[in-house]
Amino acid sequence: MTHDHDLVLRPTPAQTEAALSPPPGRTGGDLVVETLAGLGATTVFGLPGQHALGMFDALRRSGLAYVGLRVENNAGFAADAYGRVTGEAAPLLLSTGPGALTSLAALQEAAAASAPVLAISGQVPTAGLGGGRHGYLHELPDQAASFRGVVKSVHTVRAQSQIPSAIAEAWKSALTAPHGPVWVEIPQDVLLAEARLPVVTALDATPDELPPRPELTALAADLLSKADRPAIVAGGGVVRSDASGKLRALAERLQAPVVTTFGGKGAFPWTHPLSLQSWLEDRHTTDFLEDADVLLVVGSGLGELSSNYHTFEPRGRVVQIEADLGKLESNHPALGIHADARLALQALLETVDARTDEGAPDRVRRLLERVRERIAAQELALEQDVLASVRRALPAGSPSFWDMTILSYWAWSAFDPRGANTMHSAQGAGGLGYAFPAALGAAVADPTRPVLAVSGDGGALYSIAELATAHQHDLDVTWLIVDDGGYGILRAYMTDAFGQATATELTRPDFVALAESFGVPGVRTSPETLEADLAKALARPGPSVVVLPAVLRMFAPTHLGAD
Repeated sequence: MTHDHDLVLRPTPAQTEAALSPPPGRTGGDLVVETLAGLGATTVFGLPGQHALGMFDALRRSGLAYVGLRVENNAGFAADAYGRVTGEAAPLLLSTGPGALTSLAALQEAAAASAPVLAISGQVPTAGLGGGRHGYLHELPDQAASFRGVVKSVHTVRAQSQIPSAIAEAWKSALTAPHGPVWVEIPQDVLLAEARLPVVTALDATPDELPPRPELTALAADLLSKADRPAIVAGGGVVRSDASGKLRALAERLQAPVVTTFGGKGAFPWTHPLSLQSWLEDRHTTDFLEDADVLLVVGSGLGELSSNYHTFEPRGRVVQIEADLGKLESNHPALGIHADARLALQALLETVDARTDEGAPDRVRRLLERVRERIAAQELALEQDVLASVRRALPAGSPSFWDMTILSYWAWSAFDPRGANTMHSAQGAGGLGYAFPAALGAAVADPTRPVLAVSGDGGALYSIAELATAHQHDLDVTWLIVDDGGYGILRAYMTDAFGQATATELTRPDFVALAESFGVPGVRTSPETLEADLAKALARPGPSVVVLPAVLRMFAPTHLGAD
């Protein structure tokens, strides 16, 4: 009798011959790139360094495309965007010590935004592992410890035979919901030693599914079907799981108004009659959500920004669908459903009863009118005109990447992304310097459409070196730099809190001349000419820089008790 567990895959004669006679000149680095290719990777990002040279030498013997950036953190941002746009794990090759540690801020952003990044770092020689102080260059007592609180999983390799399995395990971890960054480190001597193992083939790293428990979705469907005033908060989990179509179908069946979080931008059509858009930092929206007798929260932990700085206090029943177990009921008691957003929404679609609520679109329209009236009373025409000019200039379907700058803060609430998975920002972890290198990663992922990056002058200086990367790879990214002479949002915060600002004013370069010194065309624009100048830059193939000298203001917050 043959049992299932007795079945094994038999190698073909050709595979046997290849295994007995592997190509000469291979090293541990070849095992890395062969594994990546076998898993389906086509492009890697990174920066070479002494302990990682075995991987980079192997790249030239592989079919993988390599995009090298000038700073490890920026390489991480590029990989993050590649993962967000494609839904694939983006390989990030790094050196050890300072090179590895410089990527930490980017990996934190990837973790906060659930972007699948597969970081593979060199390590000091094997003899230096385990905390012994051997005096190797870049040596750390425990490099992996620096990453355990940031990434989903850490994998340390100590022998060449471990390389394929460790990378495959990390790949699976990165792509299992919730997506996120993972860390693999391989010692220098393992990467450089001759590889006597066969060429890596037949890898299986299929991500685990995270389906909802049926008794929970049955209860959630019953609550939603019987609700008088249901509403939905759609977070980044809807975008990451490609579930925007299912969200729309459920909202229409329930006649439930939908607000998208800043990470969930594009999860629901902006102009839909049930769309509350993204005005989460608005007391009118907060009141509307609090009034819901059943609130469905999908792919969001209702964190600081999504809860109007924790002033949101729901009065009705909350149903929360979340793939990150640590976020489930972390801020509000709820019927918590630990599941991938797409699978859970599908389960609800199969069980929920249709509702009739002809008044729902009117309630949505009245809310948005109150929001517009509040903003109109603050004399913010310049800010609204600038954002509208950007929207008109950016082709529909083109992705945009936003740094931590005042115009981005406006965009979180007021920008229509015109499509799912097209608008991305660094609001997950809140680090500066994200937009431009991330836009480069997106341009690599999809070279068929122009990409927009938006930064302030302070954030731009974090990633200015990547103008060289943009020029070298001729990437179709237009970089809008709003130059207000400093850290504008911090200037505003400090002035409001203390009466004056400290350490916010910056000496900065002539950004147009600097771009041109890299071989990238640049133009200085104005609010009146922004739309035309930006549209022209986006229509021109290759990289370009548009500089807008302007001091923008934020709309008044409502979480401090203001109306």
